[in-house]
Amino acid sequence: MSIRTIVLLLASTFPALANTPNILWISSEDNGPHLGIYGDFYADTPNLDALGARGMIYRNAWSTAPVCAPARTTIISGMYPPSTGSQHMRSSTRLPAGMKMFPQYLREAGYYVTNNSKEDYNLIKPGKVWDESSPQAHWRKRAPGQPFFSVFNLTVTHESQIRKRPHAAVHDPATVRVPDYHPDTPATRQDWSQYHDKMTEMDSLAGKVLEQLREDGLEEDTIVFYWADHGAGMPRSKRWTYNSGLHVPLILYIPEKFRHLRPAEYATGGESGRLVGFVDFAATVLSLAGIQPPDHFQGHAFTGKYEAPPQPYLYGFRGRMDERYDMVRSVRDQRYVYIRNFMPHRIYGQFVEYMFRTPTTAVWHRLHREGKLRPPRTHFWETKPAEELYDLAEDPDETRNLANSPEHASVLDRLRAARREWSLSIRDLGFLPESVTYSRSDHDAPHTMGADAARYPLERIMSMAELASSMQEGVEPELRSGFADPDGAVRYWAALGALMRGKAGVGALAAPLREALSDDDPAVRVAAGEALGRYGSDPDTERALAVLVELADAEEHGLQVAMMALNALDYLEDRAEPALNRILALPQELPGMDRRFRIYLPNLIAKIRADFE
Repeated sequence: MSIRTIVLLLASTFPALANTPNILWISSEDNGPHLGIYGDFYADTPNLDALGARGMIYRNAWSTAPVCAPARTTIISGMYPPSTGSQHMRSSTRLPAGMKMFPQYLREAGYYVTNNSKEDYNLIKPGKVWDESSPQAHWRKRAPGQPFFSVFNLTVTHESQIRKRPHAAVHDPATVRVPDYHPDTPATRQDWSQYHDKMTEMDSLAGKVLEQLREDGLEEDTIVFYWADHGAGMPRSKRWTYNSGLHVPLILYIPEKFRHLRPAEYATGGESGRLVGFVDFAATVLSLAGIQPPDHFQGHAFTGKYEAPPQPYLYGFRGRMDERYDMVRSVRDQRYVYIRNFMPHRIYGQFVEYMFRTPTTAVWHRLHREGKLRPPRTHFWETKPAEELYDLAEDPDETRNLANSPEHASVLDRLRAARREWSLSIRDLGFLPESVTYSRSDHDAPHTMGADAARYPLERIMSMAELASSMQEGVEPELRSGFADPDGAVRYWAALGALMRGKAGVGALAAPLREALSDDDPAVRVAAGEALGRYGSDPDTERALAVLVELADAEEHGLQVAMMALNALDYLEDRAEPALNRILALPQELPGMDRRFRIYLPNLIAKIRADFE
């Protein structure tokens, strides 16, 4: 008797679910669509290519976030992290009472749900989410006949593995494609070729999971997804909201038995141009299981019983990346990517200790400091424009910014409006400093606070953020009025607006900035302290240093305020030297601190120390 026959006989244990599909997810880390089935002729990925040939590939899938924790938070919640206050890498907050993570809905419907094994969510789990989440989790542990939803996460393509040395090369570095934004060096070529070596290794592991499905006679009873958690683990891909950081492979196989659940465009060996984002995954899995997605989900099912119409845009975001603060939002349609930089005074390549371990990052940075690079390879080490626009059809490496192109003005206006409408619709909490998100939420979940216009006047705050980061000249009167606003977030963006305009802006707004050093909101004091510390008079710098060092004490002010203050002190460069000993003596760990956050304060203080050695 075959295994399949045994499984069918045992299905009587769950008779109501006999015609319910199993769902298998195979995911990998830190890789874009660098697969043979996607036309990458350098790739060697036979197992996933075969899955794509039996199923269908999505050409325009986005991870929503270009780094793992917020990307996975998007998937598990079915919501955009900026709407739940969970957008930073990494953070810890919670959903409102009554909201669940999507596997919980599957469990309630009778599914056996397993995760093997990475979680890394920025949201606290609201009760039991998985039947098992461990390196041993497997569908084979379910009850006889019970449908399953199983995730297998493959880690061999992670950023840390690209730079692991020594490494025996499989792909030839001499023939690998180097993107236009990277310097063409032996280190860069080795990193990119090693990335492809790891892709081949990952493909082999994916093949083993698929073979287990065949061994169990479940191939034609199981819908299979393959996806990667964000773009390649290379600098300017991972962590960045370009297409290079958000574009991921997505392969979907729906067996003939469940053809009624296929989308209209499904064709064996075919491809879909539908815009699909990670925020859509939760709704889609529930739709395939015959479960109506709950109203609070912000994604749209792209197949199954509750399939929604195709959407016109995909959205991406970037918040704090480990120890460095930033805020970026992006939108794409079928052809263009629009990027809105809300902190254009920061360079793209801020020093993130983990990213600088990659050989490509180190050599790229060194060549820039030595003056040996030309545009577009210099851009990563420069401050950002307020807006960016790229034509993916003509410029797939996204190196030619069309934001100032008269011929593309209508495209820019349309995508700019889409970004604004999206931020308003999800009640984007990214316009609050991270520390304020927590303090203003008080005993509520951030999402609950954000939905309350009285507690979070988003439009007023966002308008000041847009003005401050526009880099327009002559807006000092409007920024000055922002310092008098009753909402601290408006005052914060007014202070940042002065900082973004450098010496001229700080000079024009010196008086309100000096007053802001005594503001009730620590985030406002940090922004004013950096502005006056970098561009103010000597007495201004002295006072700003005292304020920033005091705020950098995590024991007194908490992790988020301390990180903001240490970032500001780092950007003061030589002007921070009088406070160096006080900075080095600051607390670097808090009792009971989440282990995921423990490296951030030491990294910032080590960077400041290194700059003076």
